[in-house]
Amino acid sequence: MSARKTPKAEIAALRAEIREHDRRYYELQAPTIADAEYDALQARLKALEDVHPALRSPDSPTQKVGGAVASTFAPVRHARPMLSLDNTYNEAEIRAWGDRVLKNLPPGEAPVYILEQKLDGLSCALTYETGRFVRAATRGDGETGEDVTENVRFVHNVPMKLSGCSLPETLEIRGEIVLFFEDFKKINEEEVLAGRPPFVNPRNCAAGSLRQKDAQVTKRRHLRFFVHSYGDWRPEHDLPSHSAFLERCKEMGFSVEPFAKASSIDEVVAHYERFRDEGVSKLPYAVDGLVVKVDSFAQQRRLGFTAKSPRWAVAFKYPAQQATSIVRDVEFSVGRTGTITPVAKLEPVFCGGVTISNVTLHNFEEIGRLGLRVGDRVLIERAGEVIPKVVKVVERARGGKDIAPPRKCPVCAGPVVKEEALVAVFCDNPSCPAQVRRTLEHFASRPAMDIVGLGDAAVDQLVAKKLVADAADLYSLKKDDLLGLELFKDKKADNLLGQLSASKAKTLDRVLFALGIRHVGEKTAATIAERMDLGALLRASEADLMSVPDVGPVVAKSLHAFFASEAGRDLLARLRKAGLAMAKPERLVAAGAPFAGMTFVFTGSLTKFTRDEAEEKVKSLGGKASGSVSAKTTYVVYGEDAGSKLKKAAALGVKTMTESEFERMLP
Repeated sequence: MSARKTPKAEIAALRAEIREHDRRYYELQAPTIADAEYDALQARLKALEDVHPALRSPDSPTQKVGGAVASTFAPVRHARPMLSLDNTYNEAEIRAWGDRVLKNLPPGEAPVYILEQKLDGLSCALTYETGRFVRAATRGDGETGEDVTENVRFVHNVPMKLSGCSLPETLEIRGEIVLFFEDFKKINEEEVLAGRPPFVNPRNCAAGSLRQKDAQVTKRRHLRFFVHSYGDWRPEHDLPSHSAFLERCKEMGFSVEPFAKASSIDEVVAHYERFRDEGVSKLPYAVDGLVVKVDSFAQQRRLGFTAKSPRWAVAFKYPAQQATSIVRDVEFSVGRTGTITPVAKLEPVFCGGVTISNVTLHNFEEIGRLGLRVGDRVLIERAGEVIPKVVKVVERARGGKDIAPPRKCPVCAGPVVKEEALVAVFCDNPSCPAQVRRTLEHFASRPAMDIVGLGDAAVDQLVAKKLVADAADLYSLKKDDLLGLELFKDKKADNLLGQLSASKAKTLDRVLFALGIRHVGEKTAATIAERMDLGALLRASEADLMSVPDVGPVVAKSLHAFFASEAGRDLLARLRKAGLAMAKPERLVAAGAPFAGMTFVFTGSLTKFTRDEAEEKVKSLGGKASGSVSAKTTYVVYGEDAGSKLKKAAALGVKTMTESEFERMLP
């Protein structure tokens, strides 16, 4: 066991590690740890220096702003240092900061706080002389930044000439350069098409875009600038507060993000929680928390600064959405259609409010794209606070283990089939217990047969006890079979048998979807069932199936293989014998059928309807709703963040309309 480091040695090691991370973040735009991990290193170093003040030095990362000036850009000295903010991550820490503010103000002088969004972008300082833009610089090391004047001329909303009268003779405005999500997505699509690796996040992309040697590249990136402070204002202004400063910036033509005020830390915490739950997801750009400032400039002057941060402001961050961890192993999961999915087993890491130890790797093409091996350190992201994903490898392990597709099914040891250049790998045994479980869970799900009470635990027991091997076996279950399962008593057993009996009346579209035929989703099943009954499906050729709208060669091949197979026909015969009606669905069409002969495609985020509601409106009025755009499409209805479907409509000359225009078409 190695000897424990002395405080002096640990401080030296922390300083070296933090400086290397600063270099990777500010100069290379290629960080290898997440922000929260960097903050933890800084906090540990500061704590050690507080306990051992004799070991503190002026060049420590706790005394200076991170970053450096790249040799490719001319240096620019800031009018006064561009400092960073201290961070808080929870209610206890923000309350402790509030207590320090009150302690350093005269008794009874309660501050008003201003709350701004903490944009996740690149700090930049803009200098104006008598209202005209003359220079722009990055933060750099806080004292000296990089001259990016020519590039900033192409930032979308930076005014070249200020509005209003009585403009300052010299003005240095500070703010954040950001990239909207929609622009970030387009840029990454272009990078992939050009054979270059995509950017990790909008912040890195914004930094790289601003520091381009060719300003025309910056112009194409659609960067935006939002004000948060100033460095120089001559002659000195007489504004009383930060909120008054922001309002003055609006008058001069700058973009200012929305802000709020609070009269106590209680109100700060309430706004923080409300914005986290209701506001963040609606923003078009990335934020990682709030910036809380004392609003009064007079109180700010009383509170002053530390070596690298103002005492009157703090970042109140949300739980990290990114973190790094080490891939310790890769396991394989078998889905209902036999697809084998690689799952990374991570060293547990806290990210986005939860501890993450498993992350899906999707398929072996994705593993190849990442260049991932067991042992590598990876950056993970919990996008939208839902499913975590691996963004990139940030540190390759020496002697890392390659990840290869399994030669046998990890559940049943049956044969494995590789398709589409390893994008999909399948277990070829339809009796594989994993496939049977997933198939039955899917069969019983709400959009399929909607069999309440047939959940994961019940399915696991039924398969383990070999009471069912496929969906038809469910309808042969007796009460005694169910009473032999854990947690099943008389009432619960009767309820499940009643649900199974009721499901026999489900229409053909629900049954088609429930069967879990590869590539046949809920909408495709509904489209097919509206045009073909079960007898026609059993007789249909691939060409017949392709005549159905939205059914292409891949879906037609999958459908034909199922209905032509002995196993598929046998399953359907047993389901019919069990009493399943599988009748064609009846659609109530409004009188006059105003959408008869029309096909609608919906794209983007709708606000007045859900996608399902909008498509049901179309179908009830005699029209068709499709998931893809073709020359036969009548209208493409688009909401916010509409993408490739809208572009394809323009290329094909298909008419488009907004959601509001669609609503006005409805009777």
